[in-house]
Amino acid sequence: VYPAKSYPEVMAPYAALPSHPNIARVAEVIVGDQNVYVFFEPGRDNMHDLVRRRKRVPESEAVALFRQMAEAVAHCHQHGIVLRDIKLRKFVFADRERSKLLLENLEDAQVLMGSDDALMDKHGCPAYVGPEILSCKGPYSGKAADTWSLGVALYTLLVGCYPFQGTKPISLFSKICRGRFTVPGDLSPKAQCLIRCLLRRDPAERLTASGILLHPWLASNPVPKALGVSPLGGQGLEQVVPEMGSCGKNPEKLREADT
Repeated sequence: VYPAKSYPEVMAPYAALPSHPNIARVAEVIVGDQNVYVFFEPGRDNMHDLVRRRKRVPESEAVALFRQMAEAVAHCHQHGIVLRDIKLRKFVFADRERSKLLLENLEDAQVLMGSDDALMDKHGCPAYVGPEILSCKGPYSGKAADTWSLGVALYTLLVGCYPFQGTKPISLFSKICRGRFTVPGDLSPKAQCLIRCLLRRDPAERLTASGILLHPWLASNPVPKALGVSPLGGQGLEQVVPEMGSCGKNPEKLREADT
């Protein structure tokens, strides 16, 4: 549900983006006197729920899922759209077998004017926000910020917890700004390499979304398997990130990590 006056701005990313199999389509729009009701292609449970249930997703299954996430983001970047709020919750399963993913919506996405992806606003989910958003006083690369968030998502998918953890916002943001994290040694060398190529403090050193698809870890794309659920790690993700409410959309709160 969107206020009628903001409807053109909300729908701008959808108008600019050609359809893609891993991005949910707008199924129906109902225009009322005060509000506009937008209905999207239906999805099932999301990737965050999967990780909470499974704790860690084996690489043999994760590679097919993460590839779909990267393909959706690369498609957006190719057509001049920065997502700004990438997280596991925004990717939902389209089928009962949990093999096909959909980016649930383009809410918070920014349509770029030309090839310049420099953004000024501080925006993003606390656990997924890049260090440059927390510490940068000037513009930052929106596309590079998106790929950092993909790195956080990949780490969480394979390890079962966020790479940067803190019970209070200032503690979490401080760790993100330092950019120090540990990759478990039981991950394959290629998976470790991809994580490190995404979670680089310097945005210029990160892989692009299209570059992710060329990484050796994703070179082979096995047929996705149905992903079962188990009770393991039921509360794992919720224990390592503070409850932030709408902090991810509040520039002043994001800047707290700079003090």
